[in-house]
Amino acid sequence: MQDQWREIMNKKMQFPPDLIAAIQEGNVILISKLLMTMDGILRQLDDSEDRLWREALNLSIRLGSEDTIVALLQGVKFDFRQIHEALLVAVDTNQPRVVKRLLDRLDQEKGVGNKKVDVRSFSLAIFDHSIDDSQFAPGVTPLTLACQKDLYEIVIMLTNKGHVIPWPHTISCTCLECQNGRQYDLLKFSLSRINTYRGIASRAYLSIASEDAMLSAFRLSTELRKLSKKEPEFKPQYLSLEQLCQEFAVELLGMCRNQSEVTTILNNYDEDSDNELDEQTFEEGIPNLARLRLAVNYNQKQFVTHPICQQVLSSIWCGNLSGWRGSNTAWKLLVSTGIFLTMPFLCLIYWIAPKSKIGKTLKVPVIKFLLHSASYMWFIIILLGESITMELYRHDFASRKQNLLQNSIHMVWVVGFFWFECKEVWIEGVQTYLRDWWNIMDMTVLSMYLASFTLRVMIMLKGYILCQGPDAVNECTYFTEAERQDWHQEDPQLISEVLFAVTSMVSFTRLAYILPAHESLGTLQISIGKMIDDMMRFMFILMIIGTAFLCGINNVYVPYVNTPYLGRFNETFRFLFWTMFGVVNQNYVDMPEYLLAEFVGRVLYGIYTLVIVIVLLNMLIAMITNSFQKIEDDADVEWKFARSKLYLSYFREGLTMPVPFNIIPSPKSLFYLLRAIFKKLCCCCSAKPPNYPPIASMSNLNNNGKPEDSHVPYRLQVIKALVQRYIESARREFEETKRKDVGNRITELSKVVGRLHSEMKHIHEKLQPTSTKHEDNDMLRRYIAGAKNNFKGFDNKAAIRGGTDCLPDKRETDGVTPEEDTEEDGSPVLVHTFSPTHSESSGDTGVDSQTGAESQSPE
Repeated sequence: MQDQWREIMNKKMQFPPDLIAAIQEGNVILISKLLMTMDGILRQLDDSEDRLWREALNLSIRLGSEDTIVALLQGVKFDFRQIHEALLVAVDTNQPRVVKRLLDRLDQEKGVGNKKVDVRSFSLAIFDHSIDDSQFAPGVTPLTLACQKDLYEIVIMLTNKGHVIPWPHTISCTCLECQNGRQYDLLKFSLSRINTYRGIASRAYLSIASEDAMLSAFRLSTELRKLSKKEPEFKPQYLSLEQLCQEFAVELLGMCRNQSEVTTILNNYDEDSDNELDEQTFEEGIPNLARLRLAVNYNQKQFVTHPICQQVLSSIWCGNLSGWRGSNTAWKLLVSTGIFLTMPFLCLIYWIAPKSKIGKTLKVPVIKFLLHSASYMWFIIILLGESITMELYRHDFASRKQNLLQNSIHMVWVVGFFWFECKEVWIEGVQTYLRDWWNIMDMTVLSMYLASFTLRVMIMLKGYILCQGPDAVNECTYFTEAERQDWHQEDPQLISEVLFAVTSMVSFTRLAYILPAHESLGTLQISIGKMIDDMMRFMFILMIIGTAFLCGINNVYVPYVNTPYLGRFNETFRFLFWTMFGVVNQNYVDMPEYLLAEFVGRVLYGIYTLVIVIVLLNMLIAMITNSFQKIEDDADVEWKFARSKLYLSYFREGLTMPVPFNIIPSPKSLFYLLRAIFKKLCCCCSAKPPNYPPIASMSNLNNNGKPEDSHVPYRLQVIKALVQRYIESARREFEETKRKDVGNRITELSKVVGRLHSEMKHIHEKLQPTSTKHEDNDMLRRYIAGAKNNFKGFDNKAAIRGGTDCLPDKRETDGVTPEEDTEEDGSPVLVHTFSPTHSESSGDTGVDSQTGAESQSPE
C-alpha cells in the first residue's frame, strides 16, 4: 500500500516551472532542490509532463553542463523514450562523455548485458506517437545519427554496447512488421527506411561495422542502385547514397602505401580466397585481379578508373615491353602490321615452343590483343573475298550449282570462334559471361553462321539422297536443277542466304570492340552506344504514335476501292514510313471525287507530318546530343572504364592462340591436361601460402611498438590498416577545418575591432575635442586587450558548450562584473561597454565574448 501511495502522489506532482531557468543558469543546487521529493525517491513522470521533462534534459545536454545532467538523471526516473531522444541530442551535439553516461543509465535500467532490448526498442520507435514532436526524423536512432555525422568515437561506443543498424527488408516484403509499419503510417515507414540506409551507407558504419569495408561498399552501392529503380519516388536519395559508397571505396583505395597492399586488395575477392594461392595468379604470372573484376561487374567506375587501378592495369598490359607505352603511334602501327602479316608463323612458333622467348612475348596481353585483332582482320578480309567471289560467279550462286568451298572458308574461323567462346564460358562462368553484351552478340552471330552453313549442307544432302531413289523424281529435280523463280518462299537456301548477309554485316560492326584501346575512338564508340540506347527508347514512342496514324489514315481510304495507293495496310505503312525521310509523293492523299474524305486525309497527314517530322525527330536529335554531351563531359572516366574491361578480357590463363589456330590441340594443352589428372589423383601438390610483409597498425602493435604475429588473414590486415588510416585522415581533416573556422572567426573579430575603433575614435573626438592622443590610444589598447582576454580558450569553450550562448558569465560567479576586466597591471579593461551600442544596431558579423558565436556589427 505504501509503494502504491508513493506512485500515486508522484504522478500528481507537476513540472517545476523554475527548472528550465535553473538549467539555463547552470545552478545545480537549485535544480537538486526542485527535484527533491519528500520521501527521497526518484520523480515519476506523467504523460502530460513528458514533453517538458524531455526539453529539460535536452537543454542541459545542449548546454554541455554535465553536473546538470547528473542531477537530472539522479532526481528523475526517465523512461526509454526520453533517454532515446536525449541520446540523439548528445550525438547531434557530438558529446561522447554524455553519450557514455546515458548508455550507462540505460544499462542500469534494463540490466547490464541486456543489449538486445535496446536495439529492439529503437527499431519500434516508429510506433511512438511522441516521436512526432521530436526534432529528429522517424527511423533515426543514435547509431544511425552518429553514422550520418561520421562521429567515429560515438559509433565505436555504441557498437561496443551492442547497437546495430538492422538491415531493411525488401520492398516487396510481406512480413508482419512491414505490414504494420505501412498500415500505421506509410510516410513514416518510408522515411524510416531511407534514414536506415543513410546510416548503413555512411563512411563511419562501413568502416567500423564491416569486416571488409571495401567489399561492403561495392555490394551496398549495387543494392542502392537497384532500389533507385524500384522506388523512383526516392531515387535522388538512393543515388546520392550510392555515390557516397563509391567515393568511400575510392578513398580506401587511395590509402594504399605500397605495391604489396595494392596487389592484395585487387587480387582478393572475399574471405574464401585468402589461403588459395592458385587463385592469386594465373599460370602465366598475371594476377587474377578478382576484386577489380568484381568492381567492373558492379559498375564501380570511379574505383576502376582510379590512378592506382589504371597503373596496375597498364603495367600488366605492357608486361616486360616497357618501351611500348612510350612509343609513338607510327611505331605501334608498324608493329601491328608486322604481327598481321606474320601471324601464321608466330602461331606456329608458339605451338611448338610456348616457353621460348618469342612464345613468352606472345603471352604479353598487348601482343595477345594484337594477335587476336590480326586474326579477326583476316576473317573480315575472307568475308570480303567471298562476297567478291559470289559476284564473279553470280549465275552459279543463283542456282543449285553453287560450290561450298568458294564461300565457306570463313567457317574455319567460325568454328575457331565458337571454340574460343566455349573456353571463355568455362573460364569465367556462365553468369559472368552473360553480363557482357558483346558475348551475347558473339554467340548470336556464330549461331546464325552455323545455321546458314547447316541449311546449305542440308540442301546438298537432301538433293543427293532424293536422287538415289526412283520414286522422288520431282523432289530431286527441285533440289538439284530448279531455277530460283520456281523456289518456295520458305526454301532453305533463301533463308541461308539471308542469314549469311545479316551475319556478314554484323561481323564488320564487331570491330567496334577493339576501339576502346584508343582514347578518341573509344570515347566515340561509347557515345554511339549511348545514342543507340536512346534511339531504342525513342522507337517505342514512335511506334505508338505511328501505329495510331497508320490505323487512322488507312481507315479513311479503305472504303474507296479506286484509290491507287492508300487503303491497303502495307501500302499505307510504307507511305508513312518514307514520309519521315521526305522521299514520298504528297499527292497520294488526294482524292478529288470525295471532298470530305480528302479533307480528313489531308488533315491527318498534316498532323502526322507535324508530330513525327518536326516534333519527334527533333526530340530524338536533342536526346542524342544530350547523351553525347554527357559522355564528353565525363569522357576520361567512361573511356578508362571501357578500356579496363577490354584489358581484363585478355588477362586470362590460356586463350593465347588466335582463331583458327586454337582448334588444333597443342602440346602445352596436353601437358596441362595430364598434370590436372595427376593432381586430381595424387592430391600431393599443395602450394605454400605467400609470405606477405606484416602490416603495422594500432591494433597489432605490441608493447615495444613492433608488429606482433597475428592469425588474421593478410587481406583483412590490409583492409583494417586502410580503414584506420582513413579514420585518422578524416579526424585530421576535421581538426584542420575546425582550426580554419576558428581562424576565420578571429579574422572577423579583428575586422570588427578595427571598425569599432574608428567609430569610437570619431565619437570620442566629437564628445571630447580637447582629449589628448595618448588617452585615445590608452582606451583602444584596453579595449583590444579585453577582447583578447575574452577570446582566450575559445576552442575549448566551443567544444564543451556546443556553441551556445546560454551559459552564465564565469566572471559573475567570481565577483567580476561583465562590464570590466583587469589586465596584468591591474588597470581595468572595458569589455561590453560598446557592444550593445554598435552590435545590435548594425548588420555586420562579430563574435560574442562568451561563446564565440557570431553576432552583428556595423558595416
